[in-house]
Amino acid sequence: MIKKSPWVYHLATGGCNGCDIEVIAALTPGFDFERLGCTLRGSPRHADILIVTGCVTNKTKDKLIRIYNQMASRRVVIGIGICTTSGGFFKNAYNRAYPGSALERVIPVDIYVQGCPPRPQAILNGIKKALEMIG
Repeated sequence: MIKKSPWVYHLATGGCNGCDIEVIAALTPGFDFERLGCTLRGSPRHADILIVTGCVTNKTKDKLIRIYNQMASRRVVIGIGICTTSGGFFKNAYNRAYPGSALERVIPVDIYVQGCPPRPQAILNGIKKALEMIG
């Protein structure tokens, strides 16, 4: 039983933006992200769930840490796409902050949604898992 309606903050940290398009598709009425009680927010200070897409680049690493620290202590981080785990197409790119699974090296990750890009249904399943973790 979900006791609250969590708010979500979405951060793109570099990549091809394919995952970002699928996250936006999950928000549209076709998949209806809000039926789970979630809503997208523009401030990390109000968010309970952080959705991160793309491989972490040198320019976005500090921003990601700052946004993570601005969130409340009871937060869930969801890594969307293959770039958050292994780097995907950008594995050997010169601007990556870390080789391999860069997201885990920067902030702790609770849930990974695999795919390149993952389908909106898979993203919604990841959000459902996050809702169970929040309680």
